[in-house]
Amino acid sequence: MKDFAHHYLIAVAELLQRIDREEGGVIREAASVLAEAIASGQRIFGFGCTHSSLPIQDLVYRAGGLMLINPIMAPGISSLDVVPATMTSDIERLQGYAEVLLNNQPIQTGDVLILVSMSGRNAVPVEMGMLAQKRGIKVIGVTAIDYTQELPSRHPSGKKMYEYADIVIDTKVPKGDAILTTEDVPQRFAPASGVASIATLQALVAATIEALLDRGITPPIFVSGNVPGGSEHNREMIDAYGDRVFYL
Repeated sequence: MKDFAHHYLIAVAELLQRIDREEGGVIREAASVLAEAIASGQRIFGFGCTHSSLPIQDLVYRAGGLMLINPIMAPGISSLDVVPATMTSDIERLQGYAEVLLNNQPIQTGDVLILVSMSGRNAVPVEMGMLAQKRGIKVIGVTAIDYTQELPSRHPSGKKMYEYADIVIDTKVPKGDAILTTEDVPQRFAPASGVASIATLQALVAATIEALLDRGITPPIFVSGNVPGGSEHNREMIDAYGDRVFYL
């Protein structure tokens, strides 16, 4: 019996352990940048296209999560509710769209942008990093280095997203994303980028909370509205940090 489910879970667990071993220091470095931004009154934003938007969305308005990560939602590529879904791939390649998005956000010099793209080759994430760098916004790039370095850029600059990041966190996802093989199927199957990128970003949040505590700052963390006192706590925290929360 092949037991693909077992092999997938083992492969993902090994991938996460590799991220911990090889990227733990980088994650802590990125967390220090986020904690310093929070301590100094700057704001945090996150962006990704299509499936890479999902890890950002997983950080927002979550029980146990940090309140201060603001998603940049891009019409047509902020989720997969577009029909036909293939249109999202074309939108992600549009030059100029990233500038429209940034121009309509309250993001400013000194803020931090968490930018997610596994391939890092399409125009929107590349230009998002490029423009953020020009505007003095610190960029934390989350990508798959081996994957992105094997592919040509789809942007006229010839650059990839990670080349505009101040800090790069590598999810170790292989080219093409999928991680299982069998002689009965000609292509790889079972993608890993969703699990890897979400776990990486949640680890970044955990490290940021630790870095805030080291600075003597009580982290603004959501409590589930389904537990006693949760809603009251959340309102108090939102009142205290409301000038840096833009998604409510």
